[in-house]
Amino acid sequence: MRSKVICITLSCQTSTSGYFLMAKSSTVFDGWTTEDLIFKWKPLDPVQVTSDLHLPRFALEEFTTDYCDSMTNTGTYSCLRVDLLFKREFSYYLIQIYIPCCMLVIVSWVSFWLDQSAVPARVSLGVTTLLTMATQTSGINQTLPPVSYTKALDVWTGVCLTFVFGALLEFALVNYASRSDQHRENVKKQRRQWELEQAAALEAAAAVAAADHMEDGTAVFGMKPIVRHPREALALDKARQCEIHMAMAPKREGCARTWLSKFPSRSKRIDVVSRITFPLIFALFNLAYWCAYLLRKDDSETHKD
Repeated sequence: MRSKVICITLSCQTSTSGYFLMAKSSTVFDGWTTEDLIFKWKPLDPVQVTSDLHLPRFALEEFTTDYCDSMTNTGTYSCLRVDLLFKREFSYYLIQIYIPCCMLVIVSWVSFWLDQSAVPARVSLGVTTLLTMATQTSGINQTLPPVSYTKALDVWTGVCLTFVFGALLEFALVNYASRSDQHRENVKKQRRQWELEQAAALEAAAAVAAADHMEDGTAVFGMKPIVRHPREALALDKARQCEIHMAMAPKREGCARTWLSKFPSRSKRIDVVSRITFPLIFALFNLAYWCAYLLRKDDSETHKD
């Protein structure tokens, strides 16, 4: 019987679907048929890790050993498998990725509080935050290996980028609503001016007609009292009572509609609604995101080699 120590450097295939939680790597030892060599794990302490082992951004949580013998046309190959479970140093990624992305999203909401007429300020803020967020996303993806599935970090950066882009689109909608409101006000002013001019023209025509009647001595007809029939007076009183009754009927309006009625312009309403909806939706997304990725159990069958 003879023994031999073999030192092999192998690459590991890593699953990064739950990016900031765990990283699972698998290492396989094979290459000989069972006729030549049979691999066996030691019953006790099959894998030994040096005490001074330290990986940047990772911490080795646990490992599992298994057999992965395979049968082919050339024979049965002996195979050993070890699965290494790494835990990421979450504080590093929290400071470098998650907090900066949150700050960029919150900064993009500042445009909701700026005046709708401050077009250069709102456009500059929206475009700057969008470009910064895109640069941040590109830099994050460059540090990760390309994979065919969606990672947890892809979901986070994608949603943050969507919120920043949505804030920029919100300003475009506010600007359009502001110009539309201004156009309506101009049309109303023109119509009101036209009505005043028409009323002044009618009054002038009536004054001229009255002067003509005074010259003819027929203006006395305008001074005659109006005689009402008793039935008509009764009907008029009933109509007045009905009108008074209808005017006293209370109107039921929702609290949201009553609150929005304080802001007459549509552009202002859009800004006010965005101040509430954007943070609320982002908070709900954070709740769902962290619950889905922090509380879930790592699926060992996903992306299994």
